[in-house]
Amino acid sequence: MAPAAAQAILVVGGGISGLTAAIEAAEAGHEVYLVEKNPYLGGHVAQFYQYFPKLCPPSCGLEINFRRIKNLPRLHVMTMAEVARIEGEDGSWQVTIDQSPRYVNGKCTSCGKCTDACTLEIDNPFNCGMDRIKAAYLPHDMAFPQQFVLDPALVKSDEAQKVKEACPYDAIELEMKRKKIELKVASVVWATGWKPYDMAKLETYGAGKYPNVINNVMMERLASRQGPTQGKIQRPSDGRAPRDVAFVQCAGSRDENHLAYCSSVCCMAAMKQAMYVRAQIPDARITIFFIDIRAMDRLDSFYQELKRDEKIRFFKGKVAKIDEEGSTNNLVLRVEDTNDATLHELKMDLVVLATGMQPNTYDDPVPAKSVEYDDHGFISPPDGKPGIYPTGCTRTPGNVSDAAQDGTGAALKAIQSVVRR
Repeated sequence: MAPAAAQAILVVGGGISGLTAAIEAAEAGHEVYLVEKNPYLGGHVAQFYQYFPKLCPPSCGLEINFRRIKNLPRLHVMTMAEVARIEGEDGSWQVTIDQSPRYVNGKCTSCGKCTDACTLEIDNPFNCGMDRIKAAYLPHDMAFPQQFVLDPALVKSDEAQKVKEACPYDAIELEMKRKKIELKVASVVWATGWKPYDMAKLETYGAGKYPNVINNVMMERLASRQGPTQGKIQRPSDGRAPRDVAFVQCAGSRDENHLAYCSSVCCMAAMKQAMYVRAQIPDARITIFFIDIRAMDRLDSFYQELKRDEKIRFFKGKVAKIDEEGSTNNLVLRVEDTNDATLHELKMDLVVLATGMQPNTYDDPVPAKSVEYDDHGFISPPDGKPGIYPTGCTRTPGNVSDAAQDGTGAALKAIQSVVRR
């Protein structure tokens, strides 16, 4: 790839805010380079079963955006790539990008012959490791680019050559190497998004130890027809449909020992997922444990509707501890009802933890000296240092529509840097 023009815009992160920023800037006539570390675009939105406010599948919005990308020759997409260095100033940034080998080139037609020839399996990252896939794989059904990937473990194995020979289009390159790409751009949009807070740190909840304690992203994958159970909501321990399901809000959030802030979307996510369970298992009993419910503006009507459902109970109280009950893998929750200060022990089949949204910049900051962060790892306002613009959950927690709107705003700021030049 040739070096970018000095008036180009770099967007780092291919989730909904980064996609929006890149597409809007390119449609405005600017050269745009979109860098994404995963082998596909879409971020966490691609993992969702449904999202607010219409409870529609993410395929709707993502498909529209992918069509727009195909009609934008000025938008250059680099997957499996990360920014290693940024130096310079507003209007003139020198950027180094490291791109990992995919071991599959542009001749790939997604025929799947490589998968058929492969026997090696790996944990499926798209399904949060809840199932296994062949080491020659398409990341998910709607992956963009629609191009297979070979895991490095397969490339190093004895069956790599067999998999290569199975491809009728000469699309597999076992000798593909890591690339270093140098770009010169006028502005940078940083949209590396978020990750669910590591639930293994929530030791009192048995997360990572008890199989029937999962987080809210894993629940999205369980409900999806392309998920590890083909859309059947069931207990990971035994495949049984749960009859008593608990949603534990603020799991590690609003807690000085973990995440001190509210992620703003977890209450609505739990209520949305409660509807998944109600639709699929009508006789299931659902309990939502909460400190307070944050259903803002028009979403309050959704909350009021769920409160009228006799199968859904809202329990005001903070869960203190979760234990597993012997060989049944059932769970016992110890919680105080803060309305009357009584202690309770409640048995559940499945527990879904509302782990908060932690910015990826907490562990992987922008490789540039001019960027500042708050105490939680979110990028702070630029303080008079324009040129690198945070957007989406890199800047603050939010829902999908918030992220898309924020991406548009970041695109406008990035374009202003080009114009100033």
